[in-house]
Amino acid sequence: MISTVSIRNIVFVGEGRNFPGLFRSALKVENSEVHWVREDLRLQNGEWMKVKARIRYRQTLEESTIYQFEEGFYIEFENPQSAIAEGQFAAWYLEDELVGSGVIS
Repeated sequence: MISTVSIRNIVFVGEGRNFPGLFRSALKVENSEVHWVREDLRLQNGEWMKVKARIRYRQTLEESTIYQFEEGFYIEFENPQSAIAEGQFAAWYLEDELVGSGVIS
């Protein structure tokens, strides 16, 4: 999949780690890339769950909501996250227990 930005050869440049363009509140994981450690908690289409999630190994767990839809799995963070990138892993937890993860698309 090629984004409009790629087709137009657009490059965004910002100054510093706090540049607003680096932050996003949500991400998508393709259904085929969702991995449940706790199969008993797997969401069905249209379901959602409050969890804590992270996109980096040593990152603090962030309050989040996960959503399962036919077209994909989504994580919405309460606080926008910096530099979410395709190919990174997202992981979601209940308390301190890892319940699932997936490759960000």
